[in-house]
Amino acid sequence: MWYFVSPRIVFGEGALDTLDELEGSRALIVTDATLVQLGLVDRVKAHLDSAGIKAHTFDQVEPDPSVQTVQKGVKLAQEVEPDWIIGLGGGSPMDAAKAIWVLYERPDLQVAEINPFIRLGLRQKAHLITIPTTSGTGAEVTWAIVLTDTDEQRKMGLGNRENVADIAIVDPQMAAGMPPQLTADTGLDALTHAVEGYTCTWHTDLTDGLCACAARLIFEYLPRAVTDGSDIEARERMHNAATSAGLGFGNAMASLAHAMGHVLGAVFHIPHGRAVTIFLPYTIEFAAHEAPERFAELAALLGCSNEGGEKAARALAGRIRDLCRQVGNPLSIAETGIEREAYEAELDKMIDDAFNDTQMVTTARSPSYDELRQLFGYAYDGRPVDF
Repeated sequence: MWYFVSPRIVFGEGALDTLDELEGSRALIVTDATLVQLGLVDRVKAHLDSAGIKAHTFDQVEPDPSVQTVQKGVKLAQEVEPDWIIGLGGGSPMDAAKAIWVLYERPDLQVAEINPFIRLGLRQKAHLITIPTTSGTGAEVTWAIVLTDTDEQRKMGLGNRENVADIAIVDPQMAAGMPPQLTADTGLDALTHAVEGYTCTWHTDLTDGLCACAARLIFEYLPRAVTDGSDIEARERMHNAATSAGLGFGNAMASLAHAMGHVLGAVFHIPHGRAVTIFLPYTIEFAAHEAPERFAELAALLGCSNEGGEKAARALAGRIRDLCRQVGNPLSIAETGIEREAYEAELDKMIDDAFNDTQMVTTARSPSYDELRQLFGYAYDGRPVDF
């Protein structure tokens, strides 16, 4: 038995207008300081004013939000007592909003206790709205919560099906101001979701189409969005692709590139989308050596190769590298500027943490300890995987 979980999704230009129809008295907007400065928070507040809802703002969310930040947000929520909690931003504010919502509803829980195997009993105090301002994480439609344990320098994978948003508002105008590098990083994050959602061992008939369509849109429209941020068609198609990929992998799973990218980001603070995408071609090549079928199938759907087997899977990895070059993203860890000595000093920790990452469970080919060490090494040097 499988589940497919989704919020009500309002998408396309003008989707933000749905806020005018809300009923309630108070809202807490969870976001970051940059979005306050850019005026996006004021745009949301204007719609809430139209609905007669008083808005309060928690704008302290940092990239890779910490447990401590979430606890501050919970304290404010307890003071404000909102009917609506609104996660506005990229994956970090939306993940923080989910966690704040859960702990506002369930003050008896600790952050680490948010897991898929308990009943949370949410929606007694508030409902959740997610509004993405980047086209990448898919956090607007997933129930996953990724927080950072700053003491242990590791990312915590949390969440429960109950904490999926009630409404996801996918308005391309909210992402129109992204600079080229952020557009590239987040778009490649969405591509990794699509590829891993399609090829992980928990994929289903209901998720395959979403992932394949998202990957096709990203290959076509990401270069346009990076080159010309005012290309509203490219912005809209990328925004839709990110949400589709989020629905796809969120109801299947990610895989090895995410397990490795999570630990790289936690230790060296590489942006999430950049981190997971660096590893993606290497993990495809690794899996293709023994389990190429799903990768070859996706390669054929995307027009990369009809040869089948390992050759086609490697063609898919090559196509991903070509896209990374086209949008100016690194193809190896060395290209990010991380020194080899520093990387190797953290390698044992990264290997251990990657093995403990939930995304390791669904990889098409499970690495041994020595193989994972090799993979980290090959990704640093930029060598195609031959084992």
